Amino acid sequence: MPESFVAGLDDQARRKVIDLLNANLADTIALTLAVKQAHWTVKGHGFIGFHELLDDVADRLRDGADLMAERATILGGFPEGTVEAAFKKADVEPYPTDLEDIDGHIDALKDRFLKVGAKLREAIEACEDAGDDDTGDLFTEVSRQVDKDCWFIGANKKVK
Repeated sequence: MPESFVAGLDDQARRKVIDLLNANLADTIALTLAVKQAHWTVKGHGFIGFHELLDDVADRLRDGADLMAERATILGGFPEGTVEAAFKKADVEPYPTDLEDIDGHIDALKDRFLKVGAKLREAIEACEDAGDDDTGDLFTEVSRQVDKDCWFIGANKKVK
């Protein structure tokens, strides 16, 4: 295993946390690409606001992915952030490429955000068990933003 820049974690704990980081990195990359797919194809009432929101959401997801990838390196691992690696590891359902309707995109994205958010919370607990509260805090930060962006996206749904 490459050099770690973190004191106080044994190799087993570091490997476990690096695996968690890479699993969540893959999910975040997949979610980012789903958001961009929606950004490129959305049509309908409220288009421009939703279209612009999705660009901001994708930027925030990339920021979270960057935090996870860098933390994996700091811990002495290798981030697995290529499209190929994300395809193999991501636990996010493939996003439909033929969806246009805003409400359809909202439902599809919300489902994926909720799943990614749940996995981030599981990673927080696993980091606590491994004795790595710092990485747990990182997952908490990313989780908060995923929850907020899920709300931003879901709030665009027409109220009946």
